[in-house]
Amino acid sequence: MATAEDLDHAVDSQWDWVAKHTRTYITSGGTKGHLSQGVHTLVLATTGRRTGTARRNCLIYGTSGDDYVVVASKGGADKDPAWLLNLTADPSVGVQVGTQRFTAHARVATPAERETLWPQMAAIFPLYNTYAKKTTRKIPVVILTPVDDSH
Repeated sequence: MATAEDLDHAVDSQWDWVAKHTRTYITSGGTKGHLSQGVHTLVLATTGRRTGTARRNCLIYGTSGDDYVVVASKGGADKDPAWLLNLTADPSVGVQVGTQRFTAHARVATPAERETLWPQMAAIFPLYNTYAKKTTRKIPVVILTPVDDSH
């Protein structure tokens, strides 16, 4: 079960550029890295489904009411990213948005929710539409609902 407290000691992404971005974000307390290349990003900590180890990634996000929305694109790869598999196995996640940290409940958007959220996320990051054309899988949209009062 990942929580906000896991953000500091979680294992970084295997992708060097994501790991570097994540470390900058965390070590700056969220003052650097929130805005990256023109888009807003958050840090997501999940629990490894096989190892039980906390893992973290930076992801582009949008919002829907009080919820945060991320896309499990993996650059249009044919397989889902590991963080999606992890949060599907254990939906308790730690999240940092700028300087704010909180624990959230993660879930894949329903098809009806995705119809609204996909265009919203593609407007934030148009490459999502390109990624969708590269793969046969329907790229999941994930909703992160804060579960405590610290955000």
